[in-house]
Amino acid sequence: MTLTYIFHSGFVLDAENCILVFDYWMDPSNTMQKFTRSTKPIYVFSSHFHEDHFTKEIFEWRKNNPSTKYTYILSKDILKRKRANKEDADVWLAKGAQWEDENIKVFATGSNDSGVSWIVEVDGKKIFHAGDLCNWYARFLVDATPEQTIFSQEFGENINPVAEEKRFLGELKDIRKISEHFDIAMFPVDGRIGNGYTLGGRQFIDRFKVNLFVPMHFVTSGFESAWRMEPFCQEKGIPFWKISTEGESINIE
Repeated sequence: MTLTYIFHSGFVLDAENCILVFDYWMDPSNTMQKFTRSTKPIYVFSSHFHEDHFTKEIFEWRKNNPSTKYTYILSKDILKRKRANKEDADVWLAKGAQWEDENIKVFATGSNDSGVSWIVEVDGKKIFHAGDLCNWYARFLVDATPEQTIFSQEFGENINPVAEEKRFLGELKDIRKISEHFDIAMFPVDGRIGNGYTLGGRQFIDRFKVNLFVPMHFVTSGFESAWRMEPFCQEKGIPFWKISTEGESINIE
């Protein structure tokens, strides 16, 4: 089994009997071309409608490669936001839904942002892709009180960081009801959050046993910013993938 980093939150997992593509957006290294004509069935996941996690370009793969079996598994918010048509996807899922076939089993788990996160069972392994699930307002928590709202310049609105963290931790609690262990966990480590940008990742590994932690969503802040998560993983004996370039791959034992 091989995991390849495409860009931002986009990854390709090349398993024994199938290929999984998560949150494809852009492909600076033109890595996808070696997968799109695979003889293995390809499952394409999009966790939510944001343009950095979903693009209609993914539907061109099936049109251009009719001999390859594609299955599109998309979050229902993409349909609700009219970013795609109902017939574009084979499976539409919202939080709490499940789907499976002869190759994979999928759980749509929650997000404290848009759409869903994913748990996928394949080849005897459990894979987690967080989508936009994260403690996005960590830097505001130091001075915040439960009743306090703070204006966020990035989002142009007042937010309650304590309530937002509670919501995030609530989603993690729900995910633990399905699994407390993941062989691979792809999770945002985004320097744009500011001080404490690793907090969401740290809270995640505090609650789950993880065999490989994979950072994502760090394009704007750079590869080295994501590496800040490595020492926290080392403290818990969790292998960390120190991604350094688009198109890079790692073998999963």
